[in-house]
Amino acid sequence: MVARALRLRCPNCGTKWLFVHWLKPRPACAKCGQPLERAEEGEGHYVGAMVLNFAVMESLLALLVLVLILVTWPTPPWDLIIYGGIALALIAPLAFFPIAKLLWLAIDLYIQPKN
Repeated sequence: MVARALRLRCPNCGTKWLFVHWLKPRPACAKCGQPLERAEEGEGHYVGAMVLNFAVMESLLALLVLVLILVTWPTPPWDLIIYGGIALALIAPLAFFPIAKLLWLAIDLYIQPKN
């Protein structure tokens, strides 16, 4: 399920084209009917996807900054690190959004299978 989600496919059946556009998922998979948007009450699906997105992107950003500092030591390009870091912190979560959404759905389906 995780491999399917990473390829932007339905974690349940593997169907493509689950998003109307990059930031808007369809209500459900056309093939298997798996809902992509769930009710927020009690399940926290949207919050889980946001936390996953934030954790992965900010961890990668911190790792990238650390590697850049270590590679260019003793004269790291501080302006590039600051402004590039700000740009990446704004753009990367938007770029990773569909993957985080489907990855969280895959994790949720693994933990709580829907019959």
